[in-house]
Amino acid sequence: MVQTSDLLLFGLAALILVISPGPNMIYLISRSITQGKAAGLISLSGVIFGFLFHIVMVSFGLTAVLFTIPFVYTLLKTAGTIYLVYLAYQSVKPGSKSLFEVQTNLEADKPARLFSMGFFTNVLNPKVAVFYLSFFPQFIKLENGSVMAQSFQLGITQILISLTVNFIIVLSASAMAQWFARKPAWIKIQKWFMATVLTGLATKMALERSK
Repeated sequence: MVQTSDLLLFGLAALILVISPGPNMIYLISRSITQGKAAGLISLSGVIFGFLFHIVMVSFGLTAVLFTIPFVYTLLKTAGTIYLVYLAYQSVKPGSKSLFEVQTNLEADKPARLFSMGFFTNVLNPKVAVFYLSFFPQFIKLENGSVMAQSFQLGITQILISLTVNFIIVLSASAMAQWFARKPAWIKIQKWFMATVLTGLATKMALERSK
């Protein structure tokens, strides 16, 4: 099983993934604002099943990679570091959007379509795939037991964090969007805080020794 200290650090990385602007977050907030909380929650269920899809695919893939090509860890670590630095830059670059600068003209859709759109928005989200491929190897250690079991442990942790944060945001999307619109200074604080944490994680990953 993954060590507690590593799991906590992974949880922080997963939290950053959830709160960083991307297709999932923008879609969920936009849907919640335009069609209501129920539509947002249905869309969220589709997003969560999309995470499960990624977890199954990556877990089986990681098992093969870590047992047959161990040196690929260095390549994945490098990719993860570059990805974190990229996200940090995206957070503060000129013209970057806040979480709540979203599309508000979506048409109303039926539950089945809401679910499928949430699912495919996540499945086709490159940010999620890159997160799993580059982050999981940093926290999986062969001496801690089954690689697949550790992969699923990390995956379930990430899902629980994503579900909790997105559930809160869906329920409060409209109020939070209005609050940020009235207090633009907090948008800048949120962006720079996110960039700082991402840069810290990138530094930690870059200095991590190979298994």
